[in-house]
Amino acid sequence: MLNWSITFFVVAIIAAIFGFGGIAASAAGIAKILFVVFLVLFVVSLVLGRRSVQA
Repeated sequence: MLNWSITFFVVAIIAAIFGFGGIAASAAGIAKILFVVFLVLFVVSLVLGRRSVQA
């Protein structure tokens, strides 16, 4: 998931350099959403993993 967000971020940067504003904005938005989903899943797996170790 983190790889996809980095990929979309790089696509957004390249599109912005070449002047494709709409594509850059869309790719940046997708990258933000994927990064937030990654963070949420990371925290959930961290909490659940710690819980199973203590049990």
